[in-house]
Amino acid sequence: MTPSSLFEPTTINGLSLPNRFVRSATWEGMATVDGRVTPKLTETIVALARGGVGLIVSGHAYVTKIGQASPFQMGIYDDALIEGLASMAAAVHEAGGRIVAQLAHAGTFALEKAIGTAPLAVSVFDGLAQTPRAELSSDDIAALKEAYVAAAKRAKTAGFDGIQLHSGHGYLLSQFLSPWFNRRTDDYGGPVGNRARIHTEIIRAIREAVGEDFPLLVKLNCEDFTEGGLTVEESLAAASAMAAAGMDAIELSGGTITSGKLSPSRSNINKPEKEAYFQEAAKTFKQNLDIPLILVGGIRSPEVAERLLADGSADYFSMSRPLIREPDLVNRWKSGDRSPARCISDNLCFRPGMMGKGIYCVTKERMKAQQ
Repeated sequence: MTPSSLFEPTTINGLSLPNRFVRSATWEGMATVDGRVTPKLTETIVALARGGVGLIVSGHAYVTKIGQASPFQMGIYDDALIEGLASMAAAVHEAGGRIVAQLAHAGTFALEKAIGTAPLAVSVFDGLAQTPRAELSSDDIAALKEAYVAAAKRAKTAGFDGIQLHSGHGYLLSQFLSPWFNRRTDDYGGPVGNRARIHTEIIRAIREAVGEDFPLLVKLNCEDFTEGGLTVEESLAAASAMAAAGMDAIELSGGTITSGKLSPSRSNINKPEKEAYFQEAAKTFKQNLDIPLILVGGIRSPEVAERLLADGSADYFSMSRPLIREPDLVNRWKSGDRSPARCISDNLCFRPGMMGKGIYCVTKERMKAQQ
């Protein structure tokens, strides 16, 4: 295995990619209050393209107003947003990059202050982080599917190179998959085939709307890391059904907002043994699926990525926090400087975003100030 293996060109459903590095969807906190793209947000995304990232996944874009998760989050819920989205996609392409839009709905984790009402939930029971307004009805589910299809069409109209459904981390589609969140007794609850039904229905409907040659990815939990949550075996069964419905690639993650100590540690990733904390699940998925697998979670060095590529654990390697600190990280590795990412995984980068300043590496800025 040579270092260049990470930089060989590949394709996902006809989309050519110059290397195997992906920017995992990252909330930037740089959109307007109503979700419109700003010049600062576009500049942040373009820096990733210039920095050599093979495929950029946008920050999670909410498909309905009631699905907003965070302040200053990018939206894709209305045609009025297309102009800003198109300017972002065009700027990325001008910089030589490729970008897919992540479509998301926060479900019961929606930001009440932003949506102005209690959130919707897959199931209503004691123990949820927020008290939901109501359980999704059959009409709500039909409207939700239509919202995802409309958002996918907006992404294609705006010039994005594909889309990714966010079904990880306890957001709405993830809530459908999880037996802890999903306690329904209708066709969308019970066995994992029923819990994955909304995914396969959305995928087929999007395929019909955007065509067969538009890349469609899914971000999926390998497991929830909660008692009574989604297991690796169930997740694999769901992924197989999604692939059969028309999904082109899977990005494998894990854990939910409420997983706590049962979830792998995402802090202090300072040696190879702490990297790629979902790699065992990834290997299982690769052995059982015929579609490309993108692995996220603690990737910090090219050596680890090369090993996982060589042993068949993953096809692509996705990063979030390292690219906040070093948007040019991929180019640095390609140039021959193979030292690990300088990110120390302290998570301070997201605090400024909550205050409307946009995310940035607070540690890096502090170091600059001390020099």
